[in-house]
Amino acid sequence: MTMNEGFKSATVILILATSAVFILQLALGRGFTELFLLDSRHVFSRPWILVTHIFLHGSFTHILYNMYGLLLFGPFLEDRIGARRFFLFYILAGIFAGFLSSFFYAKSLGASGALMAVIGALVILMPGLRLLFFYVIPTPLWMAGLLYALIDAAGVLFPSGVGNIAHLAGMGAGLLYGIYLKSEKKRFNRKFSSKRHLGKEDIDEYLKSGRI
Repeated sequence: MTMNEGFKSATVILILATSAVFILQLALGRGFTELFLLDSRHVFSRPWILVTHIFLHGSFTHILYNMYGLLLFGPFLEDRIGARRFFLFYILAGIFAGFLSSFFYAKSLGASGALMAVIGALVILMPGLRLLFFYVIPTPLWMAGLLYALIDAAGVLFPSGVGNIAHLAGMGAGLLYGIYLKSEKKRFNRKFSSKRHLGKEDIDEYLKSGRI
């Protein structure tokens, strides 16, 4: 069984895994959270915390907001790049956002950086996707992404305890990945448009690498 066959929905798996970890946080207390959160003093001596911190959250509101966002935006990107690539992108973006933020924050936790990366990629791939900004104002995704970035930039200048740098790093990673995916799509379209007949290997390659 391949990962794509096993991962019917990477979004759902990530939400379930994050929720399970949050239950462990509630059951085992602060010591468990402190052991696996991103502590800037231990980034190089305990590098796995770059991964584990993604699944930790500081409150019910924190996890609810992030998992709602993942449920809302995740399927759009997953449908275009496949479960395997979506899962790897989410984790790697979270690692990148966490690593960069570790130079600015003593401790951090949460999936916000990875979620913002998903949004950033969709800003490039689906800029016209409409959402309710702050649950009220109908807004195209490109504009919502710009507003999110401006809010986080203001948060860097006027800190409020939110990991704004992690958000910006995640969105930046997502924007770059979205640009890469669009360039790959154009390359595949040129490649396959030049062929009169697509064999099974061609179709498999397209579905694996050009699915956006």
